[in-house]
Amino acid sequence: MGTAIRVDNLSKVYRLGEFGTGTLSHDLQRWVARVRGKEDPYITIGEDNDRSIKGGNVVYSLRDLNFEVQQGEAVGIIGRNGAGKSTLLKILSRITSPTTGKVHLKGRVASLLEVGTGFHPELTGKENIYLNGAIMGMRRKEIDRVLDEIIEFSGVERYIDTPVKRYSSGMYVRLAFAVAAHLESEILIVDEVLAVGDAEFQKKCLGKMGEVSKSDGRTVLFVSHNFSSIIELCQKGIYLKNGKVEVIDEVSHAISAYVEKGQSNIARFGDHLEYVKAEQVNDSIVIEAKYNTNIDVDFPLLGFLIKTNLGLPIVASNPLIDLVEYPKGKITKEGMVKVTIKSPRLMDGNYLISIWFGNSNGNVVTELDCMSISVYGMSTQKQYNTALVGHILPVCEWEFYD
Repeated sequence: MGTAIRVDNLSKVYRLGEFGTGTLSHDLQRWVARVRGKEDPYITIGEDNDRSIKGGNVVYSLRDLNFEVQQGEAVGIIGRNGAGKSTLLKILSRITSPTTGKVHLKGRVASLLEVGTGFHPELTGKENIYLNGAIMGMRRKEIDRVLDEIIEFSGVERYIDTPVKRYSSGMYVRLAFAVAAHLESEILIVDEVLAVGDAEFQKKCLGKMGEVSKSDGRTVLFVSHNFSSIIELCQKGIYLKNGKVEVIDEVSHAISAYVEKGQSNIARFGDHLEYVKAEQVNDSIVIEAKYNTNIDVDFPLLGFLIKTNLGLPIVASNPLIDLVEYPKGKITKEGMVKVTIKSPRLMDGNYLISIWFGNSNGNVVTELDCMSISVYGMSTQKQYNTALVGHILPVCEWEFYD
């Protein structure tokens, strides 16, 4: 079908404390001082004034990116905060320019990035629909054909003639997505701004993005920290790390690489607990802690609590609950505690792990909310095109009989 997006040697550089931060007069005075080797007259507290150190104030948001996206593909872009995902989308949306490299886009681009971009706050919702369509080169008759669909999808019919500056963030995102998805563009770019909406609307948006990709042949770029959403929508994944492309592959391989490399699953502490490590091993979760105490430990207890990223408790346990037998003799003041959570069948997603460490007489040495873990492929939810709710897939026995 052809290439919709091609990125060649793309880099974006930001200079901290350089020109462009004040008036033209200030910039000229700073330039003169720099040429003469004098102190910057407008240096800020904490800014390095040693001009002999080259590149010290240069930050690469993106560095030497090369990739292609074919027409009709849905591509998920993943990576930690600060990896360069939003910067890449802004460049592809022509909001900002690259420092070096080129971007080739085939067709019109509709993008939904930060809340507040793309709409004029003084205009009503309906006026902003026409404004966005006009910016994309659509005629009024073309916009009229999809106007009712946009309003119905957004669910803000009652407020469509109200200035958007009075919209809540959720209403704003609803209308902005409806506009981006229904106007005639060949490329749809969506940042993780959808997290503002409620769960029902998020699912509705995912369905619409899948529809425009498969049925209409439009190209979709989607940034999210929700792996389940990316798996449901995308065929290809791009994993960004420190502004560079780490992996471009099938979405499952890209997510696996991110889980293995991109996210730290080790938390380090001072007294008592040297580190706690959590990782997914096949269909199990393994939590391991190294302790170092100044008290006698007759039976080391490592309790854990797994919660959703919103703080909802999912599952918890410790050796007493599991009726683990006490080991004979004293335990050394330094040692390891390891727990394997077998087949928890968690839904794909990000989870928080809280741990506490103590001994059998009830003295809690340390209590911490310490780390997170990304779970992928532990449940069978990917195998079936079925909407699943909850966080744990239970083990059930089914019988069919007359």
